[in-house]
Amino acid sequence: MPLLWELDSESFHLSFISNSQCMKLDSKIPEGPLEDKWRNYQVKSQLINPSNKKKLNVIVVGSGLSGAGAASTLAELGYDVKCFCYQDSARRAHSVAAQGGVNAAKNYQHDGDSVFRMFYDTLKGGDFRSREANTYRLAELSAPLIDHFVQQGVPFAREYGGTLDNRSFGGVQVQRTFYARGQTGQQLLLAAYSQLYKMVRTKKVEMFPRSEMLDLVVIDGKAKGIIVRDLVTGELKRYAADAVVLATGGYSRVFRLSTLAIGCNGSALWKAHKKGAFFGAPSFTQIHPTALPQSSEAQSKLTLMSESLRNDGRIWVPKEKGDTRSPNNIPEEQRDYYLERRYPSFGNLAPRDIASRAAKERIDAGYGIGKLKNAVYLDFKHAIEKFGLNTVKDRYGNLFNMYNKITGIDAYKEPMQISPAAHFSMGGLWVDYELMTTIPGLYAVGECNFSDHGANRLGANSLLQASVDGYFILPNTINNYLATELKEEHPSTDHPAFEKAEKETKENIDRILSINGTKTVDHFHRELGKVMWQECAMSRNKAGLEKAITQIKEIRNSFWSDVKVTGTHTEMNTELEKALRLADFIELGILMCTDALEREESCGAHFREEYQTEEGEAMRKDEKFAYVSAWEYDQGDFRLHKEVLEFEFVNPSVRSYK
Repeated sequence: MPLLWELDSESFHLSFISNSQCMKLDSKIPEGPLEDKWRNYQVKSQLINPSNKKKLNVIVVGSGLSGAGAASTLAELGYDVKCFCYQDSARRAHSVAAQGGVNAAKNYQHDGDSVFRMFYDTLKGGDFRSREANTYRLAELSAPLIDHFVQQGVPFAREYGGTLDNRSFGGVQVQRTFYARGQTGQQLLLAAYSQLYKMVRTKKVEMFPRSEMLDLVVIDGKAKGIIVRDLVTGELKRYAADAVVLATGGYSRVFRLSTLAIGCNGSALWKAHKKGAFFGAPSFTQIHPTALPQSSEAQSKLTLMSESLRNDGRIWVPKEKGDTRSPNNIPEEQRDYYLERRYPSFGNLAPRDIASRAAKERIDAGYGIGKLKNAVYLDFKHAIEKFGLNTVKDRYGNLFNMYNKITGIDAYKEPMQISPAAHFSMGGLWVDYELMTTIPGLYAVGECNFSDHGANRLGANSLLQASVDGYFILPNTINNYLATELKEEHPSTDHPAFEKAEKETKENIDRILSINGTKTVDHFHRELGKVMWQECAMSRNKAGLEKAITQIKEIRNSFWSDVKVTGTHTEMNTELEKALRLADFIELGILMCTDALEREESCGAHFREEYQTEEGEAMRKDEKFAYVSAWEYDQGDFRLHKEVLEFEFVNPSVRSYK
């Protein structure tokens, strides 16, 4: 039986609560050998005949790769689907920003790759903090996914003979990343978008752009609908369905400065969490090693440079502290290629968490470069000398153009300046093997669930997970639940649960608008971001996390007494949108710090300074922390449940990339 914890709302004290109050988490992992589990599941799963599928309604919130894939595939199968997004078009979903590629174990290069090797790389990259069964399924479905996208017309790069080309990404020693120059996410999203709007045109999917989910409606313990705000008119609307799918992405905007689009948020996840969906591993958030550095306090986001650049670029800092010479004037013997020095086996392709911490160590030690001394160099001089300028342009041309447009620097002639930045959320709603949360009928797909990446995501696995969740996994697993709902009465928006949820949403909006304080939403988001970045980002410690919880609670109190939101709720009001999202981020920030405080080990992106080797590497404690933390919301308190991770097919080992 897992242990249960409670955070005292007035202090940092974590105290045990009776084990008898715990919920047993059923991950529904199928029986059989690892390679047979998914097939065994599909053989035994329930089917619904086409005429009955027409009677069932599914809501999909989000229209990125996972949302568009899920909505279009479910509609193709015959379900009645409604798809919601806050953007003005599904094409503007944040999947467009994943530039570098999508992984698949096709072994085109005959360099030793296989499904098992990809599974092991992913499990090891996540520091053995994810389920074997889910991670293997991710690798298993990677190959057919590439075929799926090729058939949809995705213009993947190809070798001279016509075979699809591959490159390497961090954390692996084979080439398994398929790419379309530096705009892979955009091309995959356009393919998914075309499938989605094919279903819209045939009236199998009803699309609701500029609509934001503000609450989940639960009836008799099951997810039965959502409350949505029309972002143009401000009107609150009710929508009912037999099942709800969340495909709303990650929550790293809690740090404010991140690689995510400004509109990305965690509100849908947080509303579901407060209605009973457990939150899995919330402190597992990834810091990306190759973003453009912050240049001023006024910035609202950071720009991501694809990790694919590390495939040919070399990362270094001057060996002399405070060296102000132009990088081209610093000779080779005075450059510290610190990743190659510290991790000779993987070098510049060390996993993201390791590369980010190594950059932070050099910057903190006084070797940082750039205007604010907060960056390191990413140099392509040697790649251009070896492969030629045209080859480098073919591989990364649009990324170099983007860098030049933003910085004014020609990176073909002078090294790029890069810096770590908040990026991906490995944590998310806890889901079982079927991708269903602890609320029956509520599913979470893509980045908004916790399931595949453990404590650190390997590069080019995000597009993979989002796509296979939406296209291949959910359309198979949701049948098991919907088959049981055929005999149930279809939910109505007249149900008291809808009325109550809409009323509470309206009261929350009115409360924020009535404060009329003196400080902007951005002021409070900056304060939250500074605390989260300082105490709960690349490295954490007990004292810092305890201090952060106190500081975030103070920010929460100040926000609810002194925020100023102009305008009304009956119009387009971006300040109100930001305020509603920030209120959720503040609460989520407390949970993230609580989770990081409870996990007294270092693993992946969760680096507790108290738990490291003499060489400064992460020190895992499998005997105590080989579990997924699953947090329950209980009237302002957070209760911890544990899904113990059992490794039947691999032996968790020391994670070394030296």
